[in-house]
Amino acid sequence: MANMISVNINVDKKIKDEATTILKGLGLNMSTFINMALTQVVKRNGVPFEVANPTPSKEMLEALKELNEMIDNPDKYPRYNNREDLKKALLSDD
Repeated sequence: MANMISVNINVDKKIKDEATTILKGLGLNMSTFINMALTQVVKRNGVPFEVANPTPSKEMLEALKELNEMIDNPDKYPRYNNREDLKKALLSDD
């Protein structure tokens, strides 16, 4: 540990606070986590997690479109007050 140095980084306060809370729940502090992450960068010769812009699937986009249609036009879709009414509607032949 004689070769330890300090590193200063700029981080959004909200992100830092949320990460600190999560790490604390895992029994870690920020310094330990950063050391773990950097060690993995060296061992893997790259970033130790996927870095990507998640793209929603075609099915997800269709589901979101359908949801927005239902939100924008609530009178076109039946509403149920309880599970029994919903169950009856699902099991009916209509």
